[in-house]
Formats: sequence, structure tokens, C-alpha cells
Amino acid sequence: MPFESTSGARVRAVEVSGGSQEIEGPLLGYHHETYVIPLPLGTSADGGRWKCREPRGNLLWFDRRCFVSEEQLLKALAGRIEHIPDVFDVDSTGLQRFIEGQTLGSLYAFGEALPEPILDQIIVLFEQLAQVAPETLTIERRCEKEDRPADGDTNGFLERLIHFTQRRVYEENLEDFGGLFADLGLSEKSFTRLREHTAHLEERPFCLLHADLHRENFIIDPQQQLWTIDWELAMVGDPLYDLATHLYLMQYPEEQRKWMEKLWAEAVDGIRPRSSEGLEHDLPRLLDYKRAQSVFTDVIREALSLGAGPDVATRLDQAGRKLHQVLTAATEPLGLSVPSSEKIRAALARWRRERPVGG
Repeated sequence: MPFESTSGARVRAVEVSGGSQEIEGPLLGYHHETYVIPLPLGTSADGGRWKCREPRGNLLWFDRRCFVSEEQLLKALAGRIEHIPDVFDVDSTGLQRFIEGQTLGSLYAFGEALPEPILDQIIVLFEQLAQVAPETLTIERRCEKEDRPADGDTNGFLERLIHFTQRRVYEENLEDFGGLFADLGLSEKSFTRLREHTAHLEERPFCLLHADLHRENFIIDPQQQLWTIDWELAMVGDPLYDLATHLYLMQYPEEQRKWMEKLWAEAVDGIRPRSSEGLEHDLPRLLDYKRAQSVFTDVIREALSLGAGPDVATRLDQAGRKLHQVLTAATEPLGLSVPSSEKIRAALARWRRERPVGG
């Protein structure tokens, strides 16, 4: 959706760039309004283009955030994690360098196999993440004390993620989506089942996690170097959770997924022994948590996407099929009896009638 040229983010981009007319944006993105700008001559930044952005207001957050500032984190990781955006401060604004290139997703579609040189670079990233131990990262955090379990407490780590999904995604949206959740068989009992299903994880030493490693957060530059962007969801925790999230979001072909698991385990164990402890037992459970988490976020997103106009019937059909797939994938961890696509469509249509667009 286009933004007015007088938006706060646009005004700030013009100010920071010294009034440059070479401003690109706003870029596509859910959480921020982002512009790509050049910096005025005479600044100490060594050329290139930079991202000037501001958070969008009144957004639903479906993932817990750990660090107060992504820019602070990137500064702290300089020299420790290679090929991440560097940060340049202009007054009170932290600018991230815009990485020139193409997203991995634009080159290799969702579910498509990746070339070996790219896989090798992803493994190097995991190695470097494993080297960042919790006690070495002292920048300011926003997460509560309860969200910082002791090093190695993988069960406590996952419990706090489940707690966030239950409280912030499910319970805080019951007023608007409670009827729809109920029609789809989702309730407090779903979380009881999820906790039972994912219990008894092995202990693993904690490290830094990116927690959002998908194809649109990797950039391939003209030299075929892989860069990692969008560190806003980074956290400290179970390294196997980072692998599970990556596999869930990337959807590698089966053979490449198995190969990635093997390479990952060898790499992280070489940095911090026992980082892959219990992989065979725990990875399927962490993947099941990701599938369960997706149910609650996708129900809300699909409902909000229905909109109005002549194509509503088509959107209802699409949303019904999409949610049927998502619910089916989470049948075991949530203990679901999945309604048909037609019943899901009817539930969405009923929700839409009871909550007018814009209400």
C-alpha cells in the first residue's frame, strides 16, 4: 500500500539524506516503513546506499522480540558475524547499509534446492552464531526476566515461546477472533496438548539465534556472497530452535534438508560441543511447535486479508484452502480434528459478516 510523501519516515529520509531526490521507497515490508537513501557528500560513510526506516504503528506482533534495537545488535556483532549490514549514525537515527543484490527467494523459489556454495555460506553463518555465547552479548534487551532461562534450559526456552504464542497471539486476540478460533477447533486445550507434545527436550548450550532465516532475509550480492539481513527477531537460546525455524521457513527438498541437518550438527558441535544433542528426538518437536505457532498467526492473517470487493469469494476459497493445509500440518501437536476447507471457508465468511471491514 503506498504511503503519502509527507509520512514521518519519508520526511526523516529526506532530512537525513540532505534533501536528496534519489530516495527509493517505501520498500515492501510489514513491520517498518523503509526508504533507501544516499548520504550527503562529506559524511564519513564510505559510499553506498543506506536504509532509513521507522516502525509502523498499530501492528500485530506474532514473534517475541529480545533486543531493544536491531542497530545496537548489528554494532555488537561487527567483527563477529560476517556479511551483515553495518550501521552508521546520523544524529539520533541509526542507518543500516542497504545490501545491493537479489534476495535468495527471487533466485530460488520456496521449496527449491540451493546450490552447494550457498549452503556452505549458510553453514558458516550458523558456525558464527554458535560462537556468540550469551555472556558475551551485553547490549540492552527488551524481553522480561522470565524470557531469559538459564543457559542450557531448552525446556524453559520453548515454554516461554509457547507462553508468548498463547498470551500475545491467541488470548490477546480473542475479542476479535475468538469465534473464529473456536470454529476451527482452537482453544486453551490446544496449548495443553502442545506443551505435552513438546516436553522433555535435551539440554543444549545457548547461543545467539537469528530466528528468522528465510529466503527473503538472505541477499546474494554481485560477487555471489551471501548476506544476512533483518535481525529484529534475534534472541539468545536453543541453537536447535534456529535450525528448526530455518528448515520450516526454507522448505528444502527432502534430501537437501537431511544434508543441511548433518552439516549443521557437525558445524555447531565443532564450535560448542553438545549443541546438536538430542537432534533426532527434539528437532521434530521444535518443527511441530513452528507448525502450531503458524496456525494462530495464519488464522489472523488470512482473516484480515479478506477485505472487500468483487474478489471476496475467491479470497475466501483461497483462505479456506490455506488454513486447511496449516491446520492439517499441526494436527498432532495441537490435537486437532480439522474441519473441511468448505467449513473453514464458512467460518471465515461468518467472521467477516460479524466484523465489518474496517471495524
